[in-house]
Amino acid sequence: MKKLVFSILLVMQVFFGFAQNSGEVKGVVVDSKTQKPLQSVIVTIQNTTLMKLTTVEGVFVLENVPAGNQLVEIKSDGYNPKLLSIEVMANQSLDLGVVAIEEDITTEQQLSLITITEGDLGDDNSGSESTSGLLQATRDIYQQAAAFNWGQARFRIRGLDNEYGTTMINGVIMNKIYDGRPQWSNWGGLNDATRNQEFTMGSAPSDYTFGGILGTQEINTRASIYRPGSRISFSGTNTNYSWRAMATHASGMSKDGWAYVISASRRWAQEGYFEGTDYSANSVFASIEKKLTQNHSLNLTTIYAQNSRGKSSPNTKEVNDLKGVKYNSYWGWQDGKKRNSRDKDIEEPLFILSHFWKINDRNRLNTNVSYQFGSIGNSRIDNQGSNNPDPTYYQNLPSFFLNSQAYYVPGVDENGNPTLLNPQSNIARQNFINNGQIDWNAMYFANTTSAIPGRSVYALYEDRTDDKLFSANSILNSQLSNNIIFNASVAYRKLKSNNFQNLLDLLGGEFFVDIDPFFQGDLGQSDLNNPNRTVGVGDKYGYNYNLFSDNIDAFTQFKFTYSKVDFYLAQSFSRSQYQREGLYKNGIYANNSFGKSDKEVFENFGFKGGLTYKLTGRHLFDFNGLYMTKAPNLRNTFANARLNNNITPDLTSENILSLDASYIIRAPKLKLRLTAFMSRVRNATELSFFYGEGLFDEDIVGDGNEDSFISEIVTGISKKNIGAELGLEYQITSTIKATVAASYGEYTFDGNPNVKLNDDGQATSQNSSPITDFGTAYLKDYRQPGIPQQAYSLGLEYRAPAFWWIGANVNYLADSYIDVSNILRTTNFVDAGDGLGFDGATEENVRNLLKQEKFDNFTLVNLVGGKSWRVSNKNRNIIGFFATVNNVFDIEYKTGGFEQSRKATYPDLQADLANGTPSFGPKYFYGYGRTYFVNFYFNF
Repeated sequence: MKKLVFSILLVMQVFFGFAQNSGEVKGVVVDSKTQKPLQSVIVTIQNTTLMKLTTVEGVFVLENVPAGNQLVEIKSDGYNPKLLSIEVMANQSLDLGVVAIEEDITTEQQLSLITITEGDLGDDNSGSESTSGLLQATRDIYQQAAAFNWGQARFRIRGLDNEYGTTMINGVIMNKIYDGRPQWSNWGGLNDATRNQEFTMGSAPSDYTFGGILGTQEINTRASIYRPGSRISFSGTNTNYSWRAMATHASGMSKDGWAYVISASRRWAQEGYFEGTDYSANSVFASIEKKLTQNHSLNLTTIYAQNSRGKSSPNTKEVNDLKGVKYNSYWGWQDGKKRNSRDKDIEEPLFILSHFWKINDRNRLNTNVSYQFGSIGNSRIDNQGSNNPDPTYYQNLPSFFLNSQAYYVPGVDENGNPTLLNPQSNIARQNFINNGQIDWNAMYFANTTSAIPGRSVYALYEDRTDDKLFSANSILNSQLSNNIIFNASVAYRKLKSNNFQNLLDLLGGEFFVDIDPFFQGDLGQSDLNNPNRTVGVGDKYGYNYNLFSDNIDAFTQFKFTYSKVDFYLAQSFSRSQYQREGLYKNGIYANNSFGKSDKEVFENFGFKGGLTYKLTGRHLFDFNGLYMTKAPNLRNTFANARLNNNITPDLTSENILSLDASYIIRAPKLKLRLTAFMSRVRNATELSFFYGEGLFDEDIVGDGNEDSFISEIVTGISKKNIGAELGLEYQITSTIKATVAASYGEYTFDGNPNVKLNDDGQATSQNSSPITDFGTAYLKDYRQPGIPQQAYSLGLEYRAPAFWWIGANVNYLADSYIDVSNILRTTNFVDAGDGLGFDGATEENVRNLLKQEKFDNFTLVNLVGGKSWRVSNKNRNIIGFFATVNNVFDIEYKTGGFEQSRKATYPDLQADLANGTPSFGPKYFYGYGRTYFVNFYFNF
């Protein structure tokens, strides 16, 4: 099959190729405001390999430009790209004269993007789910609305997670092997240094990689392409941080062939928008390039971005009603300061060495080698004491007492009539309202007065991941003829990931015992090779294992360009190999935890193609299609990686299909893109962890305890995303512009997956497997969670000739749904285990009880504006400011949430809901209320 595809492409190459007739294109690029020449502006001829950087005088000369109609693209960081339609005559020179480009006002707006999501606030060391960062590179009206207007509501393009897109820096893939998502914090705070970006939407062709169905983002940090100059900025906001300072300097290419860029920033907050969410981030960037010859250059990029932030808790309706939506259960007072128990700390330096080889005018080869190391940690409290320190622990809340008949006593109501009273619930309510935070002093007291002197029964630890990642790739870009471009790349990544619990603070004690208090004897040992071990600050304990991954990716692509039709064909191949190495011999899994697991290997492929039909120069039709298979990520490959080597049952590669069709208008006053799309993902796998009740029979567990902390394994997940998106921009006058953006989608589960539960308690029974098959979860036609499936935006912008501007937009977001519990939708929920259903579990009652919650629709109004001043006519010194106010009317809205799975049977859930205030109701995330962002900058 592969040989056939290559043969067809080569035949097409020969068939469509023809002799070269070429000319020359030249011009001068200047700043529209200062009229000063701009250096290091990138000038390219679209659909060719031709590229030049402007000189100190702003001059560019492109040679060997194919004769005929061409598109010249002129772009530089901080400026709006310009696209010029030209006609090149054979053996003649075309002088474009002076070309003025305008400052990009969205450059400042990118600083205000919020990319923290529910996924970032979770307890594992995953990347970000947000797509806002992915969209910084684009000038598409719809995608800008998705990032700047809808991003605060956790909108995702086409309902897709970031693992279905590809983010690169200098061609090096930045998606984490662990979960497939990019970790935006690895270059957070370096907006100035990461502005040189290329973005492709959906499955459209990229010159660097095959990509996925969400799109590709290529960040180019080659030092010579940065516009020379310096920039200082200072910002204030009330979102996840309060203050930001940043400075950047780019030298431009010197006569000796050297260029460098340096940038640094700091972001900090004593407390962010939500209570107790401290923030501290420091970022440093350096890129240096040496031009060895006219055809060879070396570039070294280094990025260090340290980030520490306090998380905020999802809460039930009961908790929000008592404390408000800004309430955060993760913090408490200590020595007069708010201390958060759930911090996320990221520190993963990155080094990339790049070689650029211009083989000739038609062939370029870019080779990159990178190394990234460092750590990600998520802290929390380890509890071996008698009291749960979580203030929202269900036994601390009024609902616990309201839902138990034991706490009702006879009494009289306000009218003197006999009734049942629940005084304990009122006490709990008042205690929670008055306090309701972590009591650090109580834990210090418990540790200093414990039964065994010096032993801490409470400690602060972090789930820690220390990665060492080596990457290498080569990217070839070849102009086979005037009409055919060939792209190819091969990439290799090798990962060693050490995962462990790291003890951070003994909270007044002297040591902590490395055991699991919920099991007795050898079963409670974290490491049978070192039983009853005591640990101190900085020690590893609990679990300790390595994950290994070797990944190879290769792709080829042919792009064909003609006067009426452009089309492309691409294919990919990948090989992923995973393995676990246990460094502890766990007491529960003594025979399957220590040492190396079997190697899991996945080989996958992909094909995609598309065409653009040019009805006229202004009206185009665009079509794209993709089919690929995708390896499961490392996170989902092992059923319970912290404790054993078990491979996830029924694990297989995903099957992915994507189609889209667009109508595009590019007129002087009107720009429009209307797209219909469909994507389907099959055989996906997801793992999650929770406490459950009524999940296992007493005979299976053996001790009469049916409550367990389990890992849930869901395989065979199918998702279908269909919809349409619109982006429209109309220049009403020379100073007033209107924008319209719309997204309508139906993002559903397209089948019924299988659910298995891994329970460590069952593994303690002789000849018992820890994994139980609960069969089918009936999820078909449920909505995918946490995504506004409808979004609409209307905006107006006024840009004055005196270099000030203001804009406003109104946004309506709708059809966002809760994340449903899988186990509640298996037969376990209604099956009493005796062949008969639970009393009252009729089809109608079950359907009503399990109806998916739809969040309220809401409208957000945003304001944005800015002003800049030219300091001197003799240079390019500019002072300016930029400001936004989001959610002007302080609307309260949910951005996500999930059903708890603890009450996993019909009678248990019914009993929990009986009084209208469940102890284990859904937990919710809320968006920001009214927020602002103000940025002052000085360019010189």
